[in-house]
Order: sequence, then C-alpha cells, then structure tokens
Amino acid sequence: MNFQWYPGHMTKAKRMMQEDIKLVDLVIELVDARIPFSSRNPDIDELGKNKARIILLNKSDLASERYNVQWEKWFQEKGYFVVKINAKNGNGIKAVHTAIQEACKEKTERDRKRGILNRPVRAMVVGIPNVGKSTFINTFAGKACTKTGNRPGVTKGKQWIKLGKGVELLDTPGILWPKFEDQRVGLLLALIGSIRDEILNITELGTEFLRLLIEYYPGMLKERYGVEEKEKAEFLLEEIAKNRGCLSKGGEYDIEKAANLLLDDFRNGKIGKITLEFPDVE
Repeated sequence: MNFQWYPGHMTKAKRMMQEDIKLVDLVIELVDARIPFSSRNPDIDELGKNKARIILLNKSDLASERYNVQWEKWFQEKGYFVVKINAKNGNGIKAVHTAIQEACKEKTERDRKRGILNRPVRAMVVGIPNVGKSTFINTFAGKACTKTGNRPGVTKGKQWIKLGKGVELLDTPGILWPKFEDQRVGLLLALIGSIRDEILNITELGTEFLRLLIEYYPGMLKERYGVEEKEKAEFLLEEIAKNRGCLSKGGEYDIEKAANLLLDDFRNGKIGKITLEFPDVE
C-alpha cells in the first residue's frame, strides 16, 4: 500500500510560512502523541531553526502514558520545551503559558534592557493536518477563533489571534511534505487521519493496523472485539464484522465497514491508550 498526499495548497501554505516566520519569536509545534516522530513535518526544523521552540504532545490522553513520558524526555534532550496536552478538554493548557514564558525568557530580557515593556510574544502554531492546531488555539484563547474539524485540511489561510495574555498566535494550515521516504510514516499518518480517508484503501489500512496491535498490544483486540489474535490479520476484520454486526445490504459481512469501525475506535481512544512508535531512551 503506497501512501502519499500533497495537494497544491500545501505548497502555497509552505511558502506563506517561510515568509511569515520572520514575524514571530516562537514556533509552537503540535504533534500527535501516538506517533510523535512521524507526525512531525521535517521541514519545520529548518523553518524554525533560529526561533524558540515548543513541542506540544497533543492527544496525549489517547496515547500510552508510559511512552508519553519517554517522548517528553526525548524531545527535551533535543532542546525543545515540551508540554503534554489534550486540546479538546484543556488538560495541560495552563502549562503552555509557563512554557512560552520560559522559551522566550531571553527575548523578554532583551526587550526589557531596550526599554520595551509588555510587547507580546508572537508565536507561529504549526503542525501536520488533523493534529489539533485549531482546537488547541480555541482552547488556549478560551473562545472559538478558528474553524475546527476531525479531518485534515480545515484551516486554509493565515489567521492572527490576539490573546489577552501577552501572546499573539499565528495559525497556519496543516502541511505535509512532498514525499514520504519511509512508507511506514505514511501508514502511521493515515491511521491517525492526517491523510484523507477518501484516497485510501480502508480495508488494507485496517488490516495493517491489526498487525500493529497484535505486535505491540497483545490481548487488546480480544478484549475490545472478542476475536482470537492467533488468526491472521486478514481474517480478523471478518471476525470483527461478525461480532459487531457489520453487514452489507445482501446480508454478507462487510469488511470495509468493520475496518472503518476499527479505525474510528482507534482515533477516538475506544480500543485503549495506544502509542505506535517509540523513542530511543534508556
């Protein structure tokens, strides 16, 4: 299964970000805590190389807390300020204010020495599609400033959001990069919904996800769907269809419907707390 999605508007969005980066003091990058490495656009490091940097491990409530802690340490060792958040319910949001102050301490001190007081920190909020940028901004600001949606590509243009907390945020569209060198990265991005489902073979995607669950989280499928994991992944979708009553109009088991059910359950945290890639930490 080949994964690739780079519509034309992403090229335009990347150019816009390259122009706007000189306007900001700080880059706040959201990643998906379930795949913190693969949900990072490699172009962002080049874009923000001379700026203060914060990584937000969003959707951390859907990921394994054990690995959340490991990833937090991994990014900190690379020099980033890191906060685990759940943008939907606001968990961790207060800690973002502290991280912004810490990350911009030198800038604030430089301003103070020049006699510039209370100049707001300007931050660019970046991330791949469907990682939760707009939800974060709305929660952080305490009001609905941006459009949100549980699908990639909702944010289209440039939006400055002025907060009454000495911070101005620049929202940016979610962008991927032109080519996935490693197709496993594409698979993981497809699983979390950063690539449009409409261009994917959902049955194949569901089967690949079953393989990962059997490898990393034995017993979880049996607990959720009552299926025996000794079966090959190809047959497990049919077992899930049987157990969950996923039927086509003709009364046959609907494998694609079962795959959609499986992926929705994963994306909404109904199977369990699942992390699908792991950092190199002791």
